[in-house]
Amino acid sequence: MLEEILRHLNNWFLRERHEGAFTVEKGGLALPFLREGQYFRIVGSVFNDGLHRYPAEDLTNETFTGSVWALAVPPAVVSLAEEIAAWQAKQGAAALSPYQSESFTDYSYTRATDAQTGGALTWQAAFRGRLNAWRRIKGAER
Repeated sequence: MLEEILRHLNNWFLRERHEGAFTVEKGGLALPFLREGQYFRIVGSVFNDGLHRYPAEDLTNETFTGSVWALAVPPAVVSLAEEIAAWQAKQGAAALSPYQSESFTDYSYTRATDAQTGGALTWQAAFRGRLNAWRRIKGAER
């Protein structure tokens, strides 16, 4: 979920970008520029593109030419991602429903909607106000 949120924000909290040839061996990648617990992003790999946490030990062995981004994701964003994941687990199916409301004899319900679009209430809409603090303008990536 954190990767999806960072993509949605257009903000990876990039600190350094290292480009070149990298080799994943025994499920890991030796990256001396990262600290334990630090998030990093792989770009340009066939099997391992995406967000990882150092030291990642579940990568697929390969040699690739691409880049590894050293990230500094704030703890508040990580906590918010956990909160969004919990919300999504509880509310996410409702956003996929084609029905806004239903009623049967004495029973009825109306699904919450996004006030801006009138559509289903997604995690992006439900957490918009809190996410906006970290949003970056498209094309503003370092």
